[in-house]
Amino acid sequence: MFLAHLSRTGPQWNAARPMEEQTEWLTHAAYMDMQVDEGIIVLGGPLDDMRVVLAMEVESEEAVRAILGRDPWSDSHLRIDAIEPWTIRLDGRRPRPPVRESSGTTPGLA
Repeated sequence: MFLAHLSRTGPQWNAARPMEEQTEWLTHAAYMDMQVDEGIIVLGGPLDDMRVVLAMEVESEEAVRAILGRDPWSDSHLRIDAIEPWTIRLDGRRPRPPVRESSGTTPGLA
């Protein structure tokens, strides 16, 4: 199951500094990289309005909260805004099977 996660900056976020100069950056980055390596975080990054979006492949909202609760930036630099189930219908990362018409044929092929 995929879940989309949105978070905002928290009370220890220093808006005068770039992300890489925030306190605890190295430990946060290492933790997030570990989640990517384990296949939990599929995509992620900051938005222009100081929010962060993550696409996570986990079994529940509770799992997202537990995983992100162990992040060194949890509640200090980032606070969860929303966690929503996400049905991915378009995915350029994986080969996709051909689209079939209701007759069972592939469009354009006889």
